[in-house]
Amino acid sequence: MRNLNQDNITQAVIASFANTPDARLKEIMTSLVQHLHAFARDVKLTEQEWFEGIDFLTRCGHITDDKRQEFILLSDTLGLSMLTVAMNNDKPQGCTEATVFGPFHVEGAPHYDLGEDIANGAKGTPCLVRGTVRGVNGEPVPGAVLDVWQSDEDGLYDVQHVGLDHAQSRGIVAADGQGRYHFRSIVAVPYAIPHDGPVGQMLEATGRHPWRPAHLHFMVKAPGYETLITHVFRDHSDYLDSDAVFGVRQSLVCDWVAQADGTYLMEFDFVLNPAKSE
Repeated sequence: MRNLNQDNITQAVIASFANTPDARLKEIMTSLVQHLHAFARDVKLTEQEWFEGIDFLTRCGHITDDKRQEFILLSDTLGLSMLTVAMNNDKPQGCTEATVFGPFHVEGAPHYDLGEDIANGAKGTPCLVRGTVRGVNGEPVPGAVLDVWQSDEDGLYDVQHVGLDHAQSRGIVAADGQGRYHFRSIVAVPYAIPHDGPVGQMLEATGRHPWRPAHLHFMVKAPGYETLITHVFRDHSDYLDSDAVFGVRQSLVCDWVAQADGTYLMEFDFVLNPAKSE
């Protein structure tokens, strides 16, 4: 591999993958190099710009920890997360659509009985959330497990509150024998994604805002069905048409209805796709 230049280096790098034992890895690495090199040629990338790009990625790594994933945030704001979701969740008509996972899910959230308050002290206007979980043919999905999480009234998730020693506005509930679920929480509000780091600097430099419309996260699991990762968005929320992470789908928008006692009601039915048989 001598006498490499801008015209032949791409093929030399691709040739270096010739003995990759994993065929899929070889395919991905070959395509990655082709596209990266084509990008550099297309924009006539300078060495200074390359150094700044490396510095940007380095800072993304430095700010990432067990409570903040800057690389997921970067993927989200570039639309890559949503593109990957869309490509891998092509479901039959009538199934609930998937959307981005987001960086604030936490494993091991507390379990609640139906009807309990998952807000657990979080600031916000009380809200009752209820609905059913069904299969695409209309059959109820008894015992479906719903993992739920959301921000509080200040637009912050519990993991963003320094010193908070218990989960708030997140929890796991199981549907009853008819696939019905209900729990209490708080009204969703718009919030800004973390923008005090490299991703925020990228948004500012490109004239973009960091805001997301009001939404409630759900991950729904049941034996015999594909796992669903989605949001339910609050109708009439700001930023529905300019979500910083491109996650809104019209089928996931519903109203939070004000009640006479000052609380709200949100009703949403989930329709799951049967798992593919192997």
